[in-house]
Amino acid sequence: MYGDNQDSIFIKASSSSNGVVSILVGCGLILLGTIVIAFLPQLFFLPGVFIVSGGIVGLIIGWFKLREPNYSLEITKEHIVYHHRRGKWRIHWDNIQRVDVPRVTKGIETVELEMLGFRLKDSDTFLDDISMRLITHLLLEQRPLVMHNVDPNCATGRCYGDDMIEDETYTRQDGTQVKGVTAMFGNRMLKLKERLGYDVFISTNELDRSPQEFIQLIKDCQETLIQQRLSNQSG
Repeated sequence: MYGDNQDSIFIKASSSSNGVVSILVGCGLILLGTIVIAFLPQLFFLPGVFIVSGGIVGLIIGWFKLREPNYSLEITKEHIVYHHRRGKWRIHWDNIQRVDVPRVTKGIETVELEMLGFRLKDSDTFLDDISMRLITHLLLEQRPLVMHNVDPNCATGRCYGDDMIEDETYTRQDGTQVKGVTAMFGNRMLKLKERLGYDVFISTNELDRSPQEFIQLIKDCQETLIQQRLSNQSG
């Protein structure tokens, strides 16, 4: 997947596209709603208000889309880097054990989540490669994931446990202790790995292709990097 002149592969989130279009549509709806309210009979006042409200929603959606980074994932020869408006994380290729779609049990069925999971060989290394602001955001964003696979008798597959709040002390594999939000996120990763089988998660909305196509891209990149390393060693 990597040529001699290609150092990175960029993945643009599907959810961040069409930001300008959303703003233009929002402006058009606001203009249309204003005309309806100002020039049409009183009977059309309420529909005009709804049109303006829709335009405001369009502006807000477009504004949030434009705030997102130009790309959500950067795949280099050394790392996979996730970009978010609140920071970024980085995973070295040698630290990736598996990439797949997490599955949960709902009653007697097994259902795929709309997430992509990275199972790591060393989660402690990942804690050194993620920004603090992004940790704080993910602790809140990933709380619904903690509800999965808690109780085998849970019919919905999303039931609250008694451990929704993470411990503020985390012990690394070398015995050193970490405190604060980093410790909370370290404990969250352990919990999610036990319940869902993966350490790090991203939404499928962060991809520009299907999850299976992205997984195949990762496998192709890994194979290419292995071949390049073998070629360099033999050379």
